[in-house]
Amino acid sequence: MNETISSYDDVVEMLDSLLREPTDFWNAFYEDRDKKIPFFVNKPDENLVSYFENQFMQPGNVLELGCGPGRNALYFAEKGCTVDAVDLSEESLRWAEERANEKEVSVNFIHKNIFELQLKEEAYDIIYDSGCFHHIAPHRRMSYLNLLSHSLKPGGYFAITCFVKGGELGGADITDWEVYRRRSLQGGLGFTEESLRTIFNRFEVVEIRRMKDFENDQQCFGTSALWTALFRKS
Repeated sequence: MNETISSYDDVVEMLDSLLREPTDFWNAFYEDRDKKIPFFVNKPDENLVSYFENQFMQPGNVLELGCGPGRNALYFAEKGCTVDAVDLSEESLRWAEERANEKEVSVNFIHKNIFELQLKEEAYDIIYDSGCFHHIAPHRRMSYLNLLSHSLKPGGYFAITCFVKGGELGGADITDWEVYRRRSLQGGLGFTEESLRTIFNRFEVVEIRRMKDFENDQQCFGTSALWTALFRKS
């Protein structure tokens, strides 16, 4: 790391260095596929299914941020979408590729940090994030928002699922300042409906609600410990 701070990028790099380096953590996280992690199931998010059923979303070009083992990316592909799915964990992408081969669907899995992507302007009809955003530090939010604004087509949709503040699965109830005092995201930040509206205020709100609870024997993944939100780019 550059010892002299002379640019915005230097500030971002310095703040990144205060927090856990994510790649090794996520590779280790996905190594044991038998762990009782709720979202290891190979089912799409219930809210995502509802967006297609309610015709908010149609087949088109999709970018998924932090795709993990690929369960939502595969659903997009099955609905006729062209899908780029990004994750920084090689282990998760290896699992995702296996699932794609089993279902005989095509997804372009990309091994990269989302902030290192070189994306074309207004290339995507849909950008989807299921569980990535709450692991992003506050100082990276502006870069995240700029990625959305740059890559999403006018009229395109951005959808997110993230931790409810103080929720059952996680959702640290700490301030942005406290992240840097503790040098930790405490397993993932929690949000409120108000904070999501504030952070994504450059987009039109279509829907913000708690995810619906789904049982293990149902065809979708759902837990009310997560927010679901759908936004539209004007």
